[in-house]
Amino acid sequence: MNPMSSGNVTEVDAPGEGTAGCRSMRADARRNYERLVGAAREVFAEQGGGAAMEAIAKHAGVGVGTLYRHFPKRIDLVEAVYRTDVDELVTAAKRVVAELEPLEALHAWMDAFLAYSRSKRTLLQELREAFDKNPDLRVSLRERIEEAASLVITHAQQAGVVRSDVSGPDLMQLIGPMCTSATLSEGQGERLMAMVLDGLRPSAANA
Repeated sequence: MNPMSSGNVTEVDAPGEGTAGCRSMRADARRNYERLVGAAREVFAEQGGGAAMEAIAKHAGVGVGTLYRHFPKRIDLVEAVYRTDVDELVTAAKRVVAELEPLEALHAWMDAFLAYSRSKRTLLQELREAFDKNPDLRVSLRERIEEAASLVITHAQQAGVVRSDVSGPDLMQLIGPMCTSATLSEGQGERLMAMVLDGLRPSAANA
């Protein structure tokens, strides 16, 4: 039975979809939306992409009916979590460029990408369904990530600490597969990222 039909549900929330939908909600509905997305990220990280919707609602401290009003299908919640992950990765690029020295900013953003890749691997099966349903989603979000990578790379190139013959899309070709490897361990991911960083040094271009 769909929990929306339960007579015990008393919460009333405005529907929302994605970041734009969240902004258009009234304050209490927006808080519930954000709590649900945050709870989903934590529960998915602990239990995997197949975690029960009821467990997510409980973790968020809201009724199951509230969850289903915001996210009628599991894939809607998965998509919202993924959009939030991408938002944070893009925001991280802008923040590190504004606050850190160019090489330190590059290292910090690559660390942020590693965290993003772990979340995406957890939800990979569900995200394939989302991308099949909405092919433009994959393209638009990948473009945003490539723009974030380009921002960090260009910032480092202008300071002369990264070789001049690479671009954001080049970097994504190198590190993007970390998001889809089923066998990649955390330690291996860190080692591979260190190798990529070594290859981005100006001296590596002349080797």
